[in-house]
Amino acid sequence: MSEARQWTSPANPEGAGLTIVLSVEDEAWDAAELGDLEVFVTETLQAAALHAGFEDGLSTEVSVTLTSDEDVREINREWRDKDRPTNVLSFPMMDLEPGDHPGPLLGDLVLAFETCAREADGEGKTFADHFRHLLVHGFLHCLGHDHVEDEDAEAMEALEVRILSAFSIADPYREGGSPESEETPGLGRRDDVSDTVER
Repeated sequence: MSEARQWTSPANPEGAGLTIVLSVEDEAWDAAELGDLEVFVTETLQAAALHAGFEDGLSTEVSVTLTSDEDVREINREWRDKDRPTNVLSFPMMDLEPGDHPGPLLGDLVLAFETCAREADGEGKTFADHFRHLLVHGFLHCLGHDHVEDEDAEAMEALEVRILSAFSIADPYREGGSPESEETPGLGRRDDVSDTVER
């Protein structure tokens, strides 16, 4: 494996006041034909921040770690007592409700390459579209959104759909739209996938 690299985007003065710290810890992410990973992650999360109502003057930072199933499995075991990889884990720095303003540090997202790729392939989606969805989903968890109660899930899903439509990505929650696999279920209201992790 190549040496991990880190990149920090400055907050966008013309968009959301979001600084992104990106760590790429598995070379498979570079080989996934996503183009410039820094640009891909930044444009995705900036769009999510704008749709989530970031106001002028609001400034926060999120870190994104792109790693392997093995690493995510270890994190999932340590923080959630679940000895398996998952697609994305969200570690919010504050206990927010949707619409609350985050502090200077929003939180951390950790994504597992093999699980993301397996889900995309199993559902017949492009890896790029599925990865973008997982970034948005994890980011919204850091902002206090969740999918435990039906009403909250519907609101979160509707916001995800609006954000993804800006990238011409179809509704991932429509019939047959969310990834379903025996090993790693989709983004539905489950306790084993794409969860927020309490610190």
